[in-house]
Amino acid sequence: REDLWVREGKILNPEKLFFDEKGSADIQLDCKDSIIAPGFIDVQINGGFGVDFSLATDDFKSGIDLVSQKILSHGVTSFCPTLVTSPPSVYHQVLPQISIRDGGAHGAGILGAHLEGPFISKEKKGAHPERCLRTFEAGAFQDLLATYGSLDCVRIVTLAPEMKRSSEVIQELTKQGICVSLGHSVANLSQAEEAVQHGATFITHLFNAMLPFHHRDPGIVGLLTSDKIPAGRRVFYGMISDGIHTNPAALRIAHRAHPKGLVLVTDAIAGMGLAPGRHTLGQQVVEIDGLNTYIAGTKTLSGSVATMDTCVRHFQEATGCSVETALEAASLHPAQLLGIEHKKGTLSYDSDADFLMLNDGLYVQATYIAGEEVWRRDALGM
Repeated sequence: REDLWVREGKILNPEKLFFDEKGSADIQLDCKDSIIAPGFIDVQINGGFGVDFSLATDDFKSGIDLVSQKILSHGVTSFCPTLVTSPPSVYHQVLPQISIRDGGAHGAGILGAHLEGPFISKEKKGAHPERCLRTFEAGAFQDLLATYGSLDCVRIVTLAPEMKRSSEVIQELTKQGICVSLGHSVANLSQAEEAVQHGATFITHLFNAMLPFHHRDPGIVGLLTSDKIPAGRRVFYGMISDGIHTNPAALRIAHRAHPKGLVLVTDAIAGMGLAPGRHTLGQQVVEIDGLNTYIAGTKTLSGSVATMDTCVRHFQEATGCSVETALEAASLHPAQLLGIEHKKGTLSYDSDADFLMLNDGLYVQATYIAGEEVWRRDALGM
């Protein structure tokens, strides 16, 4: 129980090593009473450290490299770079520059892009620019393809399920192995349930950019306790646990209603890791004031500047859940959502040796990818 065995980037079953190979460890590390946990997986991150994934720049690749390197200190070992609603030209320029890749000393692994919009509701656009929103016209799925240009590196698409023709789009995306998420939407519960029956499996930042819970029609929020979910399927939901986007009481309600579906996301923007002031989120200018981020000149929240380890600590504090539960919301659940739980999100034998060492306060002390140390807090606490 006390040991974790790693070889060739995988977590090893030591029994086979002892009995079949009569082997022992080449290197032993004393983890000094740390908690060892699977690496965090962030399925919704718009940028950070001055890099905005929704801006088509010549040095986009170096920007994504910078973010993947810097988030290692937050315990993130793989992520889905997220693009907010943008003009088609931006998707056509940016998506070919995102490649799915393993993590390592160079940074966290990239699991594929999360495209949040532009097929979302005008009423619940949040920080998304209205002029770039689109609907499904006669072509439905073809319209989506024309907008994005390619789905090669796409892992998640957030759309509003009340849109006409969305059912066939959800079915087609699901058929291609892309996770469909419901969000930025005014859907009622039956529209949301229908979307799940057609293959949708995720809810983008629950409570944010959707109709508030109403007892006669709970809307998308009602999926957490719906009895119309197909047998054997689980609906997951993202939550921005930064103490700002969702009141701790709302976080507790969601967690108690459906603990196994909760996925912590940062929804971080380019300003994460930078000083307060003006930054971008795609086509918009945003202002950071403490942990609050608003579209400049308004009180519309626009993403967060919280880091994943902060979200884990806040979630645990707000709900009083066990340490394991808090850690699983940032590792196991996102892996299950993406169907990669046999490789990531656990410390099971044969899974990727992506793991963290944390102290009892859940502060990250070291980050490992494929069994190699890729980040460590130094003695000065840097």
